[in-house]
Amino acid sequence: MNTPSLTCFSLSITDHVAHLVLNRPEAMNTMHPTFWRELDEVLAQLNKAGDARVLVVSSTGKHFSAGMALETFGGAITLDDRSPEGRAAVFDLLTDMQATFSRIESLRIPVIMAIQGGCIGGAVDLVTTACVRYATADAFFCIQEINIGMVADVGTLQRLPKLIPLGVVKELAYTGRRLGADKALGYGLVNEVFDTPQTMLAAALQCAREIAAKPPVAIWGTKQAVNYARDHSVEDSLRQMGWLQGAIWSNRHVRESVTAMKEKRTGEFPPLAPLIRFSEQG
Repeated sequence: MNTPSLTCFSLSITDHVAHLVLNRPEAMNTMHPTFWRELDEVLAQLNKAGDARVLVVSSTGKHFSAGMALETFGGAITLDDRSPEGRAAVFDLLTDMQATFSRIESLRIPVIMAIQGGCIGGAVDLVTTACVRYATADAFFCIQEINIGMVADVGTLQRLPKLIPLGVVKELAYTGRRLGADKALGYGLVNEVFDTPQTMLAAALQCAREIAAKPPVAIWGTKQAVNYARDHSVEDSLRQMGWLQGAIWSNRHVRESVTAMKEKRTGEFPPLAPLIRFSEQG
């Protein structure tokens, strides 16, 4: 995969594990148009290439991310509330921003977030798209938008109720209070809490390596099934499961997995096929 030139992130791929790092600690890894653009590019390339089998997202500095850079609203992003036409354009702007984070949820591979310190505002929108979340003991989550007079609008209010009790979501969204790591663990928002960022990242990468050792197409199918079941009835999800399994079943993968377990080695499996857009054909 051709790694793009990045200013807000660093990206590496080792043994099929992609590691994306937010690397602007001096700015508390805040989000501005360049952040969105680079994240979009990285996710598109990872999804297209097929060589990475799992993505770990971590950060640098004291905080995971302080969310949207507030100065952006007075400069690069202008929300015009003076006319119905201007207010209608807010919808299109938000749809575009939402689509970037939704790319994480729809990525062909699992995503693990490693969260230290503050996960604030837009950062909560970001981490709720992941499959697995690890946190440090000093981590906290804050729906900051209500504290600056607005409604969280890039996914928190839509995804968080799928992850933790609705009453807790409402309390956090209405008050802007911080949710500490221990309570986040108790509610199921994070999978595990660690003493230091180093031990957390080591655990995240270890989990990623375990996932990367499985057949990529079976992991793809599992992510498809779990996400579908979250949003549909059991009956519909079982029907989808039948279609899905019928589409990707592989006797060869099952035999290789069983043989690898008996021989105490890592199985050998083909990668996901690279994606080529129709417009790029020919």
